[in-house]
Amino acid sequence: MVKIIRKISSRKKKRRIQKGVIHVQASFTNTFVTVTDLKGQVISCLSAGTCGFKGKRGGTPFAAQTTARHAIHTVDMQRAEVMIKGPGRGRDAALRTIGRSGIRLTCIRDVTPIPHNGCRPPKKRRV
Repeated sequence: MVKIIRKISSRKKKRRIQKGVIHVQASFTNTFVTVTDLKGQVISCLSAGTCGFKGKRGGTPFAAQTTARHAIHTVDMQRAEVMIKGPGRGRDAALRTIGRSGIRLTCIRDVTPIPHNGCRPPKKRRV
């Protein structure tokens, strides 16, 4: 069985921006990397599924590393803020890849939603 590998590119040419925001959402089964400008307009958006990782393999650190590398190569950027969200295993790998890419990181922020009181528990069981 021959696996077809294709080049993933969201644009034909690189977009140049001075400063942007890189959003990394790492779940247990997938990793999303979105590059936006300071206004919030999406410039590049990739997931581990579009990079060829299917099923649970999308949540691995290698999939996050590959996804982050592909998302960054479509953008020519000098400085960036990084927003990381989610409990997945790809958080650190994606951050390491972004740091090694040559982009100067101004801020790294964890924006994972944390419940302060949580949901209402179910009523007590009566026997």
